[in-house]
Amino acid sequence: MQKIEKLIVKYLTDSISKKEWEELNLWFEQSKDTQTFREYIKINYAIEDLMSEFNTEKTKKLILEKIKKDKRSVITLRITKYLKYAAIAVLLVGLGLMYEQDYFSDLFNNKNSINTTSPNDDTIVLEHEDGNFEIISEGEVVEIVNSNGEVIGKQEGNRLIYGDSNTNSNKDSEELIYNQLTVPYGKRFELELSDGTIAHLNAGSSLKYPVKFLNEGKREVFLVGEVFLDVTKDAKRPFTISTSDNLDIQVLGTQFNVSNYPEDATTEVVLVEGSVGLQVNGKNDAVVLEPGFKGSFNRQQRDISTTPVITSVYTSWVKGELVFRAMSLENILKKLERHYNVTITNQNLEYSQKRFNANFGNEPIETVLNYFKNTYGIDYTINNDKVTLN
Repeated sequence: MQKIEKLIVKYLTDSISKKEWEELNLWFEQSKDTQTFREYIKINYAIEDLMSEFNTEKTKKLILEKIKKDKRSVITLRITKYLKYAAIAVLLVGLGLMYEQDYFSDLFNNKNSINTTSPNDDTIVLEHEDGNFEIISEGEVVEIVNSNGEVIGKQEGNRLIYGDSNTNSNKDSEELIYNQLTVPYGKRFELELSDGTIAHLNAGSSLKYPVKFLNEGKREVFLVGEVFLDVTKDAKRPFTISTSDNLDIQVLGTQFNVSNYPEDATTEVVLVEGSVGLQVNGKNDAVVLEPGFKGSFNRQQRDISTTPVITSVYTSWVKGELVFRAMSLENILKKLERHYNVTITNQNLEYSQKRFNANFGNEPIETVLNYFKNTYGIDYTINNDKVTLN
């Protein structure tokens, strides 16, 4: 049963591939013997020393239900917060026990795996088509390879670059092969897609894209979060950004910003130059933006409105700057959480909906908070990565 135990560990650390998940799922569906899983969870006695509220049976039930329900069409990069901490404790305490019993001795020596290290909330992660992922370290110059050892791109500093000059695979393929780049809070990163399109990803964002676009048909990418795009013109292959709220953004070649964070009430598209069309899935009419305009898609009402804006306010983040114009404190705090990778609790409800104007360069968070304190009397406390407004 060592193989099943190995797959359980890989599942908990979110490093399991789609094929391996299917094998594990089949075992749970067909095997009546769950003793292996029980034995694995028995190391809970050690976890309880670190986590007083940890519950073996509850954890087992949650994991089993998740395994059975999770279709794994796309292996997610982040497991739930509860299971993540359980998995970390399992690995920290359990690996010593398993090493003594010679369990999983080959797990961390698998040379065919791209990277079996579980990502955390502070790492930039590149996920490959097969579900394997690798940690992207900022500032490096390295080749990006797939699970077959083929070069699919390269990293130059804070940018991943795809394209024919960097790729020796998938040149003649008629099938799209996708990668997905996820950028955590507190960081930004860049992509150069195979057609030369440049994508700047803001903190807390994820972009799924083909390693190589096909010679015909639309160029489509999938966004959660915020991105500034400089799209290479190609009249025969329109560029489409699909968002998590079923809004499609269609362009030929242009510069624009898309903000599509799940916690926000609207998706916003700000056009710097060129032309873009906004279309809600299921509706035939599209809204066409002109340069200097913002299109706002209200997710609840399912409609799109437009308004003229100063575009630099919405693209300042690309340079690491924070610019607020008539923005509520509630929305400002969301941006600060992403920008600085902190958690902010607002106990000053008096100012929650008050709108502010402010410009900040690449300043520490204390500078920003002191502005609100000195100007508006909004006091604050900082405890590690937790901020409280009083």
